[in-house]
Amino acid sequence: MNLSGKTAIVTGSNTGIGYETTLGLYKKGAKVYVACRNEEKALNAIKRMKADGGTGELVYGHLDLASLQSVKAFADRVIQTESRLDLLINNAGIMIPPPSKTEDGFEIQWGINFVGHFALTGHLYDLLETTKGSRVVTLSSNAHRSAIIDFDNFRLEKEYNAWREYGQSKLADLIFALEFEKRLRKNGKQLMSLASHPGYSETDLQKYMDKDMLASLTLMTAKDGAQPTITACLSEEAKGGQYWGPDGHDEQRGKPGLAKISPVALDETLNAKLWDWAKEATGVNFPF
Repeated sequence: MNLSGKTAIVTGSNTGIGYETTLGLYKKGAKVYVACRNEEKALNAIKRMKADGGTGELVYGHLDLASLQSVKAFADRVIQTESRLDLLINNAGIMIPPPSKTEDGFEIQWGINFVGHFALTGHLYDLLETTKGSRVVTLSSNAHRSAIIDFDNFRLEKEYNAWREYGQSKLADLIFALEFEKRLRKNGKQLMSLASHPGYSETDLQKYMDKDMLASLTLMTAKDGAQPTITACLSEEAKGGQYWGPDGHDEQRGKPGLAKISPVALDETLNAKLWDWAKEATGVNFPF
């Protein structure tokens, strides 16, 4: 597939799944925004990608998902520069770090993994919707299966549990992708919203994991882990509302296939409540 003339944004694209997703789009000719907080790391990643070869264009964009002000500033720059946006890949994430809060007071995983991406998508909505064939792909995780949404614990109100908070953020990402798609279809929009997850892949996301636990896992490469996301972005078989992941045992490894969605992520009342909460918390106005 030739992506010449197409524009994409990949958050957290200096490493891991984001890096491999960006590289894959760049090699197919797309202009890709390497949207990251750390400029030095982003520019080093761009240098490595260019050395790998590609026909597209790579542009660094400063984006700190832990700051709603930074999210808006990044989106504003894109809107001022671009006349189209074909792909938005909400990839950036953090997993089980020490307890801390974002600039806006959210638990760090909730704020970066979910809130920041909700706001970014909202700010870029008009540009996405006016670009024919556009897609938003939001990354979730197998961790969503055992999670719940606790509306009383988005700002570290309760004693910190790193895995619980991570699972909650990834469940919210999947709910966001599904609820967004539902609202797009209900309102007759052409933009599609999908979700994906990388299974068990070797990335910097595991830097806070227990070493013995990490050693017990059989991990895919980041390149293989990026394939469900790339499929969700580009495949003609991929449709709005789908969730893509590895097709092997327990979706840990394998080739891209449709992934299982936990029943809680299909709770329409919960999903609408979370959507309304996120709109109010971010101040972002989707048209529905």
